[in-house]
Amino acid sequence: MGQAFLKKQFYTKEEYLELEELAEYKSEYYDGEIFAMSGGSYKHSAICSNLHRRIGDLLDGKNCIVFDSNLKLAIPEINAFVYPDLMVVCGKIEFAENRQDIIRNPILIAEVLSPSTESYDRDMKFGFYRTIPSLKEYMLVSQNKPIVEVYFRQNKDSWKYSVSEGTEQGIVLQSLGYEILLKDIYQKIEVF
Repeated sequence: MGQAFLKKQFYTKEEYLELEELAEYKSEYYDGEIFAMSGGSYKHSAICSNLHRRIGDLLDGKNCIVFDSNLKLAIPEINAFVYPDLMVVCGKIEFAENRQDIIRNPILIAEVLSPSTESYDRDMKFGFYRTIPSLKEYMLVSQNKPIVEVYFRQNKDSWKYSVSEGTEQGIVLQSLGYEILLKDIYQKIEVF
């Protein structure tokens, strides 16, 4: 008869964290609801790897660390836990919930856009991220074209938008004080 549909359930953050420890797959949490995450494409994975490597190389010698999507981000203001594709923390890491697998003070977050999550990453998730006091920069990376968009926090309520398109271009990450070349982000990726 097909798949059975379960009644929608709501969970406390403590229940979510307990379930997440035992789960075989990652899920995000937003205000009582749990959302299973889907796997990524080869482009998504390769772009994430390139970003981690390039940004990590730029930060050698600085008091900053790059995290991949295996570390949760707590967003207390909206009662959420998410797994960004990339986060950078400079200075002391602030852990949440008395745990070593959840942080709350990134200065940079990057998401590699997927067709199924692009509108969520652009709108709702960016709204979540804007509530994080430490966050200075939000980076959106296309999988289908060499396009990188960056939002840099000017003040509490104002963000400056910039975009670079084409593998011969670069984009400045103001929170880190470095430019990253799109050809390095899209290295070995067929984007057209």
